[in-house]
Amino acid sequence: MASIGKTRMATEKATGVKIRMETLKKREGEAKSAMRSVTLHTDVGDIKIELFCDACPKASENFLALCASDYYSGCVFIRNIKGFIFQTGDEQVSPAPLLFLQHTDRGMVSMANNGPNANASQFFITYAVQPNLDLKYTLFARVIDGFDALDELEKLPVNPKNYRPHVDKKINGVTIHVNHPAT
Repeated sequence: MASIGKTRMATEKATGVKIRMETLKKREGEAKSAMRSVTLHTDVGDIKIELFCDACPKASENFLALCASDYYSGCVFIRNIKGFIFQTGDEQVSPAPLLFLQHTDRGMVSMANNGPNANASQFFITYAVQPNLDLKYTLFARVIDGFDALDELEKLPVNPKNYRPHVDKKINGVTIHVNHPAT
């Protein structure tokens, strides 16, 4: 009985996400090259992320759908490795890594995965250049504002065995922005 209820709830949530994504697409209308960004409202400050929607449409659409469904609200940062990355999210389906974008800067945003074709809703943001992550993870966005929040996250004390922060810090909400180009 419990699994039927969970399945029904998951189906209703997926349907709601699909409807929200259709609404987002409709709002964007003919402006195909509109810049899409989201602001993660965290316990340590806001982090604004620009999505690479033209280069990574499936990963960007998946991420936006999860944001639109409020999926990331309340997600704690589950891994925080100074000089490397912080990670948050949970398991869902997402596309395989793309081969042409590179982790060339602080603040690059990628989907985490457990191997080929296994991306999930978990994502990470780099604290530094990470060429060792290229070709392994779908890089779909970059931080454009909120580097002070990245600094604060990087300073958090963590458990050295699993890199989880001693005190939970989380995403409190997400705002989706669509900026249409001037015509």
